[in-house]
Amino acid sequence: MSIPLSLSAAHGATPPLGKVWFVGAGPGDPELITVKGRALIERAGAILFAGSLVSEAATRWAPESCVVLDSKDMTLEQMSAWLIEQAARCATVVRLQTGDPGLYGALIELVQPLDAAGIAIEVVPGVSSAMASAAAAVESLTLPEVTQTVIFTRVEGRTPMPEGESLAALAAHHSTLCIFLSITLMGRVTAALLEAGWSPDAPMVVVHRASWPGEQKIVRGTVATIQALCREAKIVSQSMIIASPTLGARHWQTLAKSKLYDASFTHRFRRASSVSEGDALAFSPYTPIDTLSDTSPHTSSDTVPQISPDTKETA
Repeated sequence: MSIPLSLSAAHGATPPLGKVWFVGAGPGDPELITVKGRALIERAGAILFAGSLVSEAATRWAPESCVVLDSKDMTLEQMSAWLIEQAARCATVVRLQTGDPGLYGALIELVQPLDAAGIAIEVVPGVSSAMASAAAAVESLTLPEVTQTVIFTRVEGRTPMPEGESLAALAAHHSTLCIFLSITLMGRVTAALLEAGWSPDAPMVVVHRASWPGEQKIVRGTVATIQALCREAKIVSQSMIIASPTLGARHWQTLAKSKLYDASFTHRFRRASSVSEGDALAFSPYTPIDTLSDTSPHTSSDTVPQISPDTKETA
């Protein structure tokens, strides 16, 4: 199939009929695409997928008549032109992107030409490799009284980092760092962590091709050892680097528990079944709920509801 070399080549007298959907394909396992994303693939007339990062298996639900094209050797202008051309003839056009389209996915660069051409677009979120990597390693990115903050970032390479966003500056928060697109720059990663005051013994985990069937690798180490361990495992691409004070918590002897599920904690779906010392005044049935929980959307005039036995708790 020919690829238009300019946006003007994709323009015709007839207004575009279709919509372009930017669909997050997830981290690698085709079964981790959302239900909505799969439904769009099943009815798509054209699919443009990022073959260097998205498994072609993710297109297996496309109808036989669907035009499927790999974008790995295309420029941004060629991709935009192809999407515009397909939207002129198909009701549903899918741009299938790795992970979530809003993370390092050139989303806005692709959307702007479509906006200029008057083509409707919509974005379907996907599972990020950061989430899939934490899941593969059975790690939590947040823990009570350890860190409640997760930073998604990368190390400066050919793409410069904005002022104030160096890894050392971000690492100074000593919260969870999910570091994208940086496996070949691991030396810079560990140097930045040491500069920010992290211990050489601080745990790190690297997950290569998280969730990809038969291809996933998990490497655990420390700031001091992780670079050599990744080199030994021959990991040089498509890997998530996680540095976090939460790593390894599965094996800790003591762990601060979440207040949300504590028996002495009242929120709008459950009244406390026990009262810890010092909290006795907090649990009158008529106490405004905003004084009991900072998670409730209710106003201060609301009171704790009466909970029936079959009420389901959500969080």
